[in-house]
Amino acid sequence: MFEGISEKLSSTLKKIRGYGKLNESNIQDALREVRLSLLEADVNFKVVKDFIESIKKRALGQEVTESLTPGQQFIKIVHEELVRILGEESSELDLRATPPVSIMLAGLQGSGKTTTAAKLAKSLKERNKRNPYLVPADVYRPAAIEQLKVLAEKVGVGVYDTQPGKNPVEICKDAVSSAVYGGYDVLIIDTAGRLHIDEELMDELRRIKAEIKPQEILLVADAMTGQDAVNVSTSFNEAIDIDGVILTKMDGDARGGAALSIKAVTGKPIKFFGIGEQLDALEVFHPERISSRILGMGDVLTLIEKAQVAFEEKKAEEMAKKLLKNEFSLEDFREAMISMGKLGSLDSMTEMIPGMKQIAKNPKALDMAEKEMKKTIAIINSMTHRERKNHTILNGSRRKRIAKGSGTRVEDINRVIKNYIQMRAMMKNMGKMGKLAKKMMRFM
Repeated sequence: MFEGISEKLSSTLKKIRGYGKLNESNIQDALREVRLSLLEADVNFKVVKDFIESIKKRALGQEVTESLTPGQQFIKIVHEELVRILGEESSELDLRATPPVSIMLAGLQGSGKTTTAAKLAKSLKERNKRNPYLVPADVYRPAAIEQLKVLAEKVGVGVYDTQPGKNPVEICKDAVSSAVYGGYDVLIIDTAGRLHIDEELMDELRRIKAEIKPQEILLVADAMTGQDAVNVSTSFNEAIDIDGVILTKMDGDARGGAALSIKAVTGKPIKFFGIGEQLDALEVFHPERISSRILGMGDVLTLIEKAQVAFEEKKAEEMAKKLLKNEFSLEDFREAMISMGKLGSLDSMTEMIPGMKQIAKNPKALDMAEKEMKKTIAIINSMTHRERKNHTILNGSRRKRIAKGSGTRVEDINRVIKNYIQMRAMMKNMGKMGKLAKKMMRFM
């Protein structure tokens, strides 16, 4: 995500960091590179102009000239200005209305609207403890109706039984009654899309809006289309007054022009962004955190939030106790690796950890690491319950049987056992140090 713009900005700012003193000449040189990086990323030219002017004004003022570390102060200004054009603060969904709260999704065909509806339902169910109800309102594509029904089953939420050929406005009206009867508190409407913007599409959306009066109207836009996504956002906003944007395919968008332009051009916030096909691959858009990712500073807060969802608190506490008592088994090791897999790909995790983004440049190493993780889980799955609980009984014949059952070699089994023992010892020592630190704090 943002690879192209991130690399160029990081390279420019690295030079600035090394300057002992900033003057008008080297600030102009740096800003020229920043400007080119943004334009190459397909950021709206008016947004770029405003961004550069704001940085220039602050960098040439007292803010930098009186700073003890001018290079770092310049980077701080760039970071703050990025946050400003991205929207200052994250924009939460307004779920305060009387249930069921209606959320209407709009967008062009191919933007990932139907999948996003299911992702949003899953997010609201898991993070907000809501009971969502999906409404397929795209009667022009029977496949879209069936797709949403299948996705609803996968994420474990309710779905309205839309029949092709029925009027979309009537579908939405009946779905509201159905949601009330079923005890659902959030209605997510997947409206029809088109290959291009036309008056017929907009008129249908206006009629649904007038009938349902949705609490939120969210545009689903493809981030990979760059400035086209900005133009689409502007058109939909003028026609139906959207409340925000969900950017899809951000994992495939190496430029980032749409993300950096939409808020400044339309005045409407980006509320979520999609980073993959998996149904949990939808993140809240935090301008501060996105700015940090662009500048290679990581995004530890999002990683922690993902971990809190992946690792159930009770299970995490149980594992910590087992580590301290030296009772952490291969079964627990496997559970920990499965939970790690829920955090997303290793590639996506490296960009959230400060200083780790360079590792993402070695896709072969990342691919190998992910394969090793899957192989480890397969090996432990091939063990008996007794073997997982007590690795010391794994003699030669048992290891041969496990290797055969998991399609691996005995050497692989040996390596997994070695890694497990090393990790258990390391984590146990870290736990002891933590307990010792807490005890010392009581006397300070």
